[in-house]
Amino acid sequence: MRRRALLAGAGAALLPGVARAEEISVTQYGTSLYGLPFTVALETGAFERAGIHITGFMGSGGGGTTVRNLFASETPYGDVAVGAALAAAAGGLPVRIVNVGTRSVAEASLVTMPGSDIRGLADLAGKKVALTSPKGVSEMLFLLALRTAGLEPSRVTRVYSGGYGPSLTLLEQGAVAAAALIEPLSIIRAERYRTVVAYRDILPPMTTSVGITSPAFASANGAKLRAIIAGRREGVRAIYADPGAAAAICARAYDLAPGIAEVAVRNMVVPRMWSEGAFVQPELDRMIDALTLIGQVSGPPDWSTLIDKQFLPVDLQA
Repeated sequence: MRRRALLAGAGAALLPGVARAEEISVTQYGTSLYGLPFTVALETGAFERAGIHITGFMGSGGGGTTVRNLFASETPYGDVAVGAALAAAAGGLPVRIVNVGTRSVAEASLVTMPGSDIRGLADLAGKKVALTSPKGVSEMLFLLALRTAGLEPSRVTRVYSGGYGPSLTLLEQGAVAAAALIEPLSIIRAERYRTVVAYRDILPPMTTSVGITSPAFASANGAKLRAIIAGRREGVRAIYADPGAAAAICARAYDLAPGIAEVAVRNMVVPRMWSEGAFVQPELDRMIDALTLIGQVSGPPDWSTLIDKQFLPVDLQA
């Protein structure tokens, strides 16, 4: 899916000293809250103040699609899932990770029907659970949760539906006992399901998305990268400083009811979902542990060949 957020007057003459960049790629843009700092930065003029003119964002279904879109674009910078970045690098693409995007699984949960006898993860033994895809985020979080609860994965049958919507259909039809869900869909349908576990309550912070680019673009366009990262950082700070204003922007950009957007944003503010950009090694390590659990990676990558901190604001480089 392709969604765009456009800045008013995108075709107007640029201010002196402001570089131009076309669309940048953001995983799940318009459907998940990963990209909200970009939207806030665009609508509040943060990118312009940082020295760059962004015309909009290009979203996709995530994973390799986002990475391919990114490297084919005029401005090859984007916010992608960590697993997608590592898979691209393992596949031979020249990936450089230049900032952290998100650091929480706060928007994900597992739900059941209101009248179900499922009250916790232990009650899933011998039952079926609907997830989106093998080795996907929903499976990764589910396996982490089972490990936390001390429940062997083999005791639960995993059913892969292909998406969150189909998973809920299976749940409503009685084909499974529980289903994976993310916000804001979980808020929109809050009265239809009961939460078995909210992953933010049991799983610690981990790096979930990162900003990536190509070495060639980084070498030739360092000022643009610094401006994009600085503008996004200002967007993150604006969300935390005024969640209500950020929710109003979210409602307009994502076509959500204001009340739904308000709850969704505040739910992500509490666990500090959005990073200002700094790399935190324990949070990176937790994600590698999670990706190893689903077989997406076989162990820690050589971060020294992937991470380039020079485009972060100086206070975030340590």
